[in-house]
Amino acid sequence: MTTSVVPAHLLVVDDNKVNRMVLSRSLEQQGHVVETAENGKEGLEKIRTQSFDLVLLDIEMPEMDGFQVLEACLNDVNLRQIPIIMTSAMEELDAVVKCVELGAEDYLTKPVNPILLRARVNASLEKKRLRDEQRKLFRTFATKEVAEELLRTGFSLGGKYITGTVMFSDIRSFTTIAESQSPADIIELLNGYFALMIEAVSNNGGIVNQMVGDGLMAVFGAPIFHENHREQAVCAALEMLEQLEVFNAQQIEKNKNQINIGIGIASGEMVAGYTGTQTRATYTCIGDTVNLAARIEGHTKVALRPLLIDLYTREGLSDSYKTEDLGPVLFKGKHQAINIFSVSR
Repeated sequence: MTTSVVPAHLLVVDDNKVNRMVLSRSLEQQGHVVETAENGKEGLEKIRTQSFDLVLLDIEMPEMDGFQVLEACLNDVNLRQIPIIMTSAMEELDAVVKCVELGAEDYLTKPVNPILLRARVNASLEKKRLRDEQRKLFRTFATKEVAEELLRTGFSLGGKYITGTVMFSDIRSFTTIAESQSPADIIELLNGYFALMIEAVSNNGGIVNQMVGDGLMAVFGAPIFHENHREQAVCAALEMLEQLEVFNAQQIEKNKNQINIGIGIASGEMVAGYTGTQTRATYTCIGDTVNLAARIEGHTKVALRPLLIDLYTREGLSDSYKTEDLGPVLFKGKHQAINIFSVSR
């Protein structure tokens, strides 16, 4: 009796042509769409450039062996969700253990039994389907990065020291604007404004983890570290200012209020993690760097510049960015003055 199978896009990576043909034919008979690669390097390139539901990966191959491909996939946040079944004529226990330790979904010895192959492939695809549903649910309530971190490490209160960049932004004279408009108009204004700002942050690798009234806080370099987190934050801020011009042009057409914003950015060490309780928590960052970013955002009103950054953020930018040294500023709660820079397009 045959079972109904949802067709999936599979990749078979094996340096032996006969093995590729046998596996491909068996999988195609099960109703799947199958592509092949004849070595690890070619296989990894296909995995990175195409979308696969599952990979069957040989261990002993030229150029890149299966262990190396598996490790490369699991170290890539965009690939680690793809289930990988290792295949090999090797029957040594050490090989099986290494596959499991590296994170393989399953292991099959060659020649592969067709019935066992069907069972392992169907089980792996079902696990992936359930994980995809879980990932989709998480992303409904959290950013993509936070969702992926939850799936990878699980949830627990607490944090860890990281080096990243924090951004604060705020609408200028928002109280005055709110007093002159109806609540419905204010909500419409904020929804339109935040949609553009959040998109600019997300486009540049950041996450918006806090929105309070007319202000927002964004983090770059956490929960997934990016070496260029300082540049990402500044690019996001410049895009926010560009989007604001578009937003204000639309406001003029509707005969509604235009808005101005201030953006402050600081980089350095902070504690990142989940704060709250086991039943209600949020991912956030705390520490002196976070406080400094908030102080810098407030200083935009004094400096009359829309975008200000600290020295450490400036050191992470190339010379292509237009910056102006505004000199040292002694902020409330700080014992030493901080060099502040204005950034413009």
